[in-house]
Amino acid sequence: MKVPTDVIQVLDRAQTDGPRLVLTGTLDRKLYLDTAKVLEAAGGKWNRKERAHLFDGDAADAIETVILTGEVTSRKQQFGYFPTPVPVVQQLIDLAHIEPGMRVLEPSAGRGAIALAAVRAGAVVDCVEIQPDHANALVAHRERNITAITADFLATDPRPVYDRVVMNPPFARQADITHVKHAWQALKPGGRLVAVMSAGVTFRQTSAAVAFRSRLEALGGQIHPLPEGAFQESGTGVNTVIAVLPKPA
Repeated sequence: MKVPTDVIQVLDRAQTDGPRLVLTGTLDRKLYLDTAKVLEAAGGKWNRKERAHLFDGDAADAIETVILTGEVTSRKQQFGYFPTPVPVVQQLIDLAHIEPGMRVLEPSAGRGAIALAAVRAGAVVDCVEIQPDHANALVAHRERNITAITADFLATDPRPVYDRVVMNPPFARQADITHVKHAWQALKPGGRLVAVMSAGVTFRQTSAAVAFRSRLEALGGQIHPLPEGAFQESGTGVNTVIAVLPKPA
């Protein structure tokens, strides 16, 4: 079930508290009915006493899925590890402008699709990956220009030693913004960060999304849309973009 843009904007403004979701602002009758239809399809039931839609689980999780994908599906996504498809990897590498000998960081590296492409472009790549089996798979490549550590990237202390950061972070609850902000600290002056992000960063009105867009503009960064279904082969319908954030020299 595809969700209209105006309904997604209403859901983005909604207030949630555990299983409760309360719509905010003034909605005309058609927009309210369209939104209520989406909420019901997503598992929310109107409760007159609570004056809210109630979900069996966390309302924010249910609505995050709708906002990120632009549709209601029966399968719940957590938007964690989804391998980066080859065409997206190539676009990331092209936008990163990697030159031979550059030092590159890939946070949340998964099994190394981006890291291997960066090595082919001439880089030396450090990877951070939280899941031991993925980190072991990285090491198994036996690529001398790739190093990997098993760690939660957000628990690391980035130092500005990298020419480039190239990444495909998790998306749930705007984790992509959190990861990109943390990773940007690892750039040298004059460096460049290139990241797959949820398309929500271009339109959501949360404080995190608004602050991200402001920061992107201040840095002279860019957003490059990816085709709808760019990650379909990896098992998610999340709508995505590529963000490019330079670091001033």
